[in-house]
Amino acid sequence: PRHSRRRKSIAIAYEAGQGDGAEPRRARWEPRDWREQLERIREMRRSRDAPVDEMGVHKCYDSSAPPQVMRYQVLLALMLSSQTKDQVTSAAMLRLRRRGLTVDSVLQMDDETLGQIIYPVGFWRNKVKYIKQTTAILKQKYGGDIPSTVEELVQLPGVGPKMAHLAMHIAWDSVAGIAVDTHVHRISNRLKWVKKETKYPEETRVALEEWLPRDLWKEINWLLVGFGQQTCLPVNPRCSQCLNQDICPAAKRL
Repeated sequence: PRHSRRRKSIAIAYEAGQGDGAEPRRARWEPRDWREQLERIREMRRSRDAPVDEMGVHKCYDSSAPPQVMRYQVLLALMLSSQTKDQVTSAAMLRLRRRGLTVDSVLQMDDETLGQIIYPVGFWRNKVKYIKQTTAILKQKYGGDIPSTVEELVQLPGVGPKMAHLAMHIAWDSVAGIAVDTHVHRISNRLKWVKKETKYPEETRVALEEWLPRDLWKEINWLLVGFGQQTCLPVNPRCSQCLNQDICPAAKRL
């Protein structure tokens, strides 16, 4: 009996963040000042004029295309965006769309042509290979559409967890998790939004999802990405311009 009680308490503690009310509130860890920090970041992002706002993946697909084509274009934009500035991704997607960007058009394109179109995105040679492989899988296994689960998306060549979660957000309008890129990873650690320092974005995603209310999961990526592009820069962050300067753990050290 003692063993079963222990198992039950562990399960409840793990699920406490989902609002069942079975555990005391003290069991759930939250970062200090996070609500105020978030509200101030919202204020700094109110103008929505960061590169991600104007040229992010959500702006790269043809919104007038059939839903299946639109979803494929979202996935392709995400694949191109890895380690690439939004401006470069946006330009590459525009060149692809001018040729009629569909599963069939990409499969009919030779590797050299595809490479010339997407250059100079980061690691463009690898992306040519991944795009062709993934597109073939979509044609054969999904009827030209993209998978509708994170588990299936990350099995596609060249598709990582961040891309999968963003694809779910943008293409399927479904929140399966927090999309964590280098900006979200960096800022979460600077603000101490993780219980202990994380080394990789996927660790950060798990840490954030343990405490951040689920209704904020969709918002957090675009908020922090734009904030990271404009203010909380990787090198020489503009702390003097940041509304969180007085309550940011990292600001005192930078």
